[in-house]
Amino acid sequence: MKSYHWILFAFFIIILPTYAAAELNPIFGTVKDAQTDTLLTHVELRTNDDFTFSNENGAFQLSSDAAEIIVKSPGYRPQKVPVTFPLHLRLQPFTPKALYLSYWAADSHDRREQLQHLIDETGMNALVIDLKSSRGDIAFRSQVPLAKAVGAQRVRTLKDLPEFLAELKQQGVYTIGRIVVFKDAALAKNRRDLAVHTLDGYLWEDREKISWSDPFNPEVWDYNINIAKEAAALGFDEIQFDYIRFPAKSDLMFSRDNTGANRVAAINGFLQRAKQQLAEYPVMTSANIFGYICWKHKDQKIGQKLVDLAESVDYLSPMLYPSGFPHGVPNHTNSVENSYEVVAHSLKKASQLTGLSAVRFRPWLQAFKDYAFDRRSFTATEIHAQINASDASGSHGWMLWNAASRFSLAGLQQAIPLGELNLVDASPKPGDSTILTQTKEPDENYPLL
Repeated sequence: MKSYHWILFAFFIIILPTYAAAELNPIFGTVKDAQTDTLLTHVELRTNDDFTFSNENGAFQLSSDAAEIIVKSPGYRPQKVPVTFPLHLRLQPFTPKALYLSYWAADSHDRREQLQHLIDETGMNALVIDLKSSRGDIAFRSQVPLAKAVGAQRVRTLKDLPEFLAELKQQGVYTIGRIVVFKDAALAKNRRDLAVHTLDGYLWEDREKISWSDPFNPEVWDYNINIAKEAAALGFDEIQFDYIRFPAKSDLMFSRDNTGANRVAAINGFLQRAKQQLAEYPVMTSANIFGYICWKHKDQKIGQKLVDLAESVDYLSPMLYPSGFPHGVPNHTNSVENSYEVVAHSLKKASQLTGLSAVRFRPWLQAFKDYAFDRRSFTATEIHAQINASDASGSHGWMLWNAASRFSLAGLQQAIPLGELNLVDASPKPGDSTILTQTKEPDENYPLL
């Protein structure tokens, strides 16, 4: 009887695992650039039970019984493809040129149609869509229990999000879902144990009278990541995290000591966890960061350290608004007079600090009235100078920020198409039509507090 038990034990310990492993199929093949036919290295390939990267010859191999494989690489559209044998993949290069659809503008079908029309008429190809606002509202129907508990579902401006996404996909538009993370009034006010407090224990509010959630708290991390996973499941091409930082204020109380090392670890920890949990979807990740971070080795008291951030997301999106550089950049103290130089030098400096290819950066550009220098409206002169600088740097496209999503067709149509200016043509002629209608709404990414 004992020998029978030993045989049975050996079967389960040795033979069964070997049999199970034999059931996994080898998935192998190559990855190429669809336009140049160049073999691509370090492309991420993932199934539900295995992952790898293509080697220096563009080849890869997985062991999996999955029917589909997710393929991602910066500079290309992410995709999910059925498994065949062998699998010869061709990735489509893609450079986003994006407009921004704000949380409240999304509630207007007229505004949505206007932006879709602008994209069609101007050769732009991407749209950044607010999914979670700085007040903590979630624009679409969420199944995350905490969202309902804190009142984040009381105002939904994208009730028809699946249908809207389908329209954009049909139009060929690259969709970027923007999620404001730690600036979150709904979560902070309704779950005060997850909020940032003053030293005397009161709920802290910034200059906009908005409270923040604690960037150290893992429950805050998971709440935002679960919302991001819902958006990825709906079919967004990219999830963009904004306000992934600490308030720039030292006399506040958090769940951990507010040291530079702790702040940096928290921000990178959140982004790394998000990227890991989003890996099961054909979606890229990006993070909005302050423009001055491109020039600094330190975290500027907000937890954003450029070199460390680079390992945590697919794309970094510095907010290179000339108005956001009140002290200018080296050799150019008046930023709004030198829009091209601000963008060009900042992107160059960011690449130097990180050692990353320019394709890992996609900047936000200013399409709103100056608030720091001479209060000028940003016309095509300043807008196209920024675009040209971004294109010349080799960045992964660009995004135009206007808080109210107010853009005009007249300003977007130019004699020289967007993105096709030469370096020497950095500043289109004065008098070119404005790219946006003026708005009194403040840019919510500035000031720091």
